[in-house]
Amino acid sequence: MTGATQSTIKFKLFLMMILEIAIWGAWQIKIFPYMGMLGFDPDQQWLVGSSFGIASILGIFFSNHFADRHFSAERFLAFSHVVGGIALIATAFQTTFWPFFGCFVTYCLLYVPTISVTNSLAFANLKDPAKDFGFVRMGGTIGWIIVSWPFIFLLSSNAGAGETKWVFIVAGVISFILAAFSLTLPHTPPRKDVSAADKVAWLKAFKLLAHPFVLILFIVTFIDSTIHNGYFVVIDGFLQKVGISANMSMVVSSIGQVAEIVTMLILGAVLKKIGWKATLILGILGHAARFSIFAFFGTPESQWLIIAVQVLHGICYAFFFVTVYIFVDAVFPKDIRSSAQGLFNLLILGVGMVVASKIFPQLLANYTKDGVVDYRSLFLWPTGMALAGIVLLALFFRPPTHGPEGDIQH
Repeated sequence: MTGATQSTIKFKLFLMMILEIAIWGAWQIKIFPYMGMLGFDPDQQWLVGSSFGIASILGIFFSNHFADRHFSAERFLAFSHVVGGIALIATAFQTTFWPFFGCFVTYCLLYVPTISVTNSLAFANLKDPAKDFGFVRMGGTIGWIIVSWPFIFLLSSNAGAGETKWVFIVAGVISFILAAFSLTLPHTPPRKDVSAADKVAWLKAFKLLAHPFVLILFIVTFIDSTIHNGYFVVIDGFLQKVGISANMSMVVSSIGQVAEIVTMLILGAVLKKIGWKATLILGILGHAARFSIFAFFGTPESQWLIIAVQVLHGICYAFFFVTVYIFVDAVFPKDIRSSAQGLFNLLILGVGMVVASKIFPQLLANYTKDGVVDYRSLFLWPTGMALAGIVLLALFFRPPTHGPEGDIQH
């Protein structure tokens, strides 16, 4: 493979990731406020919000044990994004619960497996994945940032349901674009190298929870993923409460993804300097700081501070979640690392999202009186959860090594 060819492949994979995550980013910030506009109650919002998390749980097994072993990756992506795009467009035009839920859950079941398949396709076609995957995956973060900008023009400053449905239409259009683009990606045939060891790796990964340091990390990851996903449930309404218009809230929120890129660049040096425990504590401390500022300074007069504190998202994400992935790769036995990553993904993309979709709409309902949300009381809940996670890490997390021993490549 020539250098020019590999550069072309890397660029195509980078574009693939931009489109892949832009689909998700288009609707994530707005879906819960939109369901409120449609009059869905907290339990209905939970069902819809859980769709992505449940699909994530199913998708981890489906993509690992079926999709990438029976279909070429590029054709699987093309099919999934065509049908998923149709489901998204249909979602935009549903105003009653069950049709909305049916369309959205169909999209989720098709989309979520593509997250793992895009990763697999990238690893299969990069000459040096350890070196180059970080660049490719950064495309996803950039996609999340870019997709927020069209809504400055598509939504008004006080957008209602009739305008907000554009988030699903835009996501559907991007899905169609990625479906067509997928057919230009390198042919990646289905995997046939399934060994007996692969089939029991999940069981071995679960057995690692018998180690206290793994169990504590698992519990704290569940807490942190619930907080992290809860942020997306409430942030749009809160930003509008402090005076940020409906067509700018996604752009303000995307400041966190810009900070994420910067934080990723320094993560390796931070891990080397202060180690696993301190880095993880800083990550969850970012949540505690952000939500406490929301609680005590959540007024239009402090709008500048609310905007500025979005940069903490980079610390919340990279210093905790990415550190968890690096920790698993560095510490867990080689033959079960992939399954162990999947185990923690069950929390980050699955269980945490399901639980957050239950808790946070209910908190919003409990702290809303005469149409006014008591955000101070609401935000003290995730602040307290984050502090509990910090205490657990500080007192009981004793990793086998201080920090990573080799060079870290993102």
